[in-house]
Amino acid sequence: MIPAMQDRQDHFAYCVQLFGGTTAFSRRLGIDERAIRRFINGERPISDGLLRDTAKALRELVAEASAAAETISATLTSGPSDP
Repeated sequence: MIPAMQDRQDHFAYCVQLFGGTTAFSRRLGIDERAIRRFINGERPISDGLLRDTAKALRELVAEASAAAETISATLTSGPSDP
C-alpha cells in the first residue's frame, strides 16, 4: 500500500511541474504553495478531489497551449518568411 501512496505523490509532483512549478500551480488552482509542498512531501494526503481538480486544470492548460500553438502556426504560415 505504501508504494501506491508514493506513486500518487510522485505523479502529483510531476503534474505540478507541468504547470511550471509550485508557484504557477498554486495560482492556477488557488491553493497555498505551502500546502502543495506538503502534498508532494507526503505530509498531507492527496485527496481524490485534489486529483480531479488537477486533471481539470491540466485539460484547461492543454486547451490553452493548443490554441497558442495554432496561433503561432497561423502566424508562421501567413506571415513573411525569415531571411
